[in-house]
Amino acid sequence: MNDTPPDWSSELEQKARREKMAEAMGGQEKVERQKARGKLTARERLTALIDDDSFREIGKLAGMGRYDDTGKLITSSPSNFIYGQAQIEGRSVVASADDFTVRGGASDAAIHRKFVHAEQMAAEYGIPLIRMIDGTGGGGSVKSLEDMGYTYVPMIPGFEVVADNLQNVPVVSLALGPCAGLGAVRVVASHYSVMVKGLSQVFTAGPAIVAPLGEVLDKEGLGGSSIQTRNGVVDDEVADEAEAFARARAFLSFLPSCAGGSLPRIQSGDDPTRKDEELLSIVPRDRAQTYSMRRIVRSVMDRGSVFEIGRKWGRAAITAMARLDGWPVAVIASDPTFLGGSWTADTAQKVRRHVDLASRFGLPVVNLVDNPGFMIGLDAERAGTIRRGVETMQAIYASQVPWATVIVRKAYGVAGAAMSDHTRFQYRAAWPSGDWGSLPIEGGVEVAYQSDLAKSDDPEAELVRIKAKLAEVTSPFRTAERYAIEDIIDPRETRPFLTNFVRLAMRDQ
Repeated sequence: MNDTPPDWSSELEQKARREKMAEAMGGQEKVERQKARGKLTARERLTALIDDDSFREIGKLAGMGRYDDTGKLITSSPSNFIYGQAQIEGRSVVASADDFTVRGGASDAAIHRKFVHAEQMAAEYGIPLIRMIDGTGGGGSVKSLEDMGYTYVPMIPGFEVVADNLQNVPVVSLALGPCAGLGAVRVVASHYSVMVKGLSQVFTAGPAIVAPLGEVLDKEGLGGSSIQTRNGVVDDEVADEAEAFARARAFLSFLPSCAGGSLPRIQSGDDPTRKDEELLSIVPRDRAQTYSMRRIVRSVMDRGSVFEIGRKWGRAAITAMARLDGWPVAVIASDPTFLGGSWTADTAQKVRRHVDLASRFGLPVVNLVDNPGFMIGLDAERAGTIRRGVETMQAIYASQVPWATVIVRKAYGVAGAAMSDHTRFQYRAAWPSGDWGSLPIEGGVEVAYQSDLAKSDDPEAELVRIKAKLAEVTSPFRTAERYAIEDIIDPRETRPFLTNFVRLAMRDQ
């Protein structure tokens, strides 16, 4: 009997050697080139994103080894996809990063099973997924076909898990370099996406592929953030990578770890009964004048909690996450400074996406309304505005999350009716500035009362008399008399009104 204990030190030395090779990524020259572009490496990005010392890497040894004639390892080129379990603000997440220093992030240098496993880990453990994307991540180069010796019918390994994750766990994508093909798909297949201005680009195909079509553009001109954050492809644009990481962490702070999970409440330190005197005079009496809806949102929500999403597109609506009495809520608010708040096709899409997000993760919705209706005219018709608007109404009527509405000013037509599902209990109030109906009376009085004005000895005085009478009829208090609006509140009471709503909605959590 041999009492000598087994010695595995040589294998552990080999493990340490391989791990050191993985940590070298694409090698010093490639790393320096990455730095020269003003970009962090994949490993630096992971360190900057997550809580200190919380990363447990998975698949670090994966890659492609080169061996001598005796089978001894010479060197190993790591996979260009790094992922693992980590924590953000103490909560478990799956964090991943493309390594552009290894073949520019191209998938012919990747091991697809790592991509799939990262998605599966988030799905099976019900935890958020963060993708930091820097490269194509597609089907490889044309040159790689020669090595393969055949072509293949396109398919995306693991996309069924990607699709499943969008239904079940929060997914954040940070575009941190050129993202083409499947790389672009991975950016868009998320609940929240960010681009870094001047550093990242997103496109279906890059400039070299597009050039034969007669469009000679550089990466920024084809898919820079000035394009993709203004058409709704990507949610937000930031100045640098540090801001991208901060935005990702902030977004996740409002959401449960998975659909059906408990919402994360914090101690806000803000008085739930606080009243802001400025709200009393913020809406002008002249209905043609604008005001700052963002000022109202910041006032009624917990101080410093408003996290706006998609500011550069669909601009007639403000969509944001915020907190009320420490509870996370989804905010929709009209922006009268853009087209008077009229819903365009992209505004409707933006609202629908926000409602879908709230519905998926159980966030109560607060809707601050000043909506004069859908945008009209030839451009609006060409954009399919009514189709997009009806899709948004479908999402609102399908939503089952708690919903509070405050009509700040206008609510007209079909778009105005999209403020909430009228068949449910309406936790709703209006400000005294409330103004609603099937269409505004301005501009229609002369037509409607044409014969009366023609018979009058003093048409101008008669017009003044008619408008004064209509002003009384259109008073929001007349509507309240008929209980067609549930309540009219002092604008200063809006925050207490909404904090009471969220306490009622979250009473069982």
